[in-house]
Amino acid sequence: MSDDDYVYDEDSGEWLPASELAVRRASEGAVEVRDAVGNLLADGDQVTLIKDLDVKGAGQTLKRGTLIKSIRLTGDAQEIDCKFDGIKGLVLRAEFVRKR
Repeated sequence: MSDDDYVYDEDSGEWLPASELAVRRASEGAVEVRDAVGNLLADGDQVTLIKDLDVKGAGQTLKRGTLIKSIRLTGDAQEIDCKFDGIKGLVLRAEFVRKR
């Protein structure tokens, strides 16, 4: 046994080491963002568009198969933030991309 402090977890009804409980609580707040086929997305991933998308305010259409490099997660399970040439502040829905 280690000298770790034990804390009662009301959710599971068990006594757990404080370090393990802290890891569990931190992971509960994390949002999982999944692409159109169910792959888990993370910051810095590259994605490909699976359909043509009209970009509001830019008067531009992003074609299917366009590669988007270095995405960032926004904290919303369905939105990703990214950069593309000539378009500032581009936010895409995760359902329209596939991880590369």
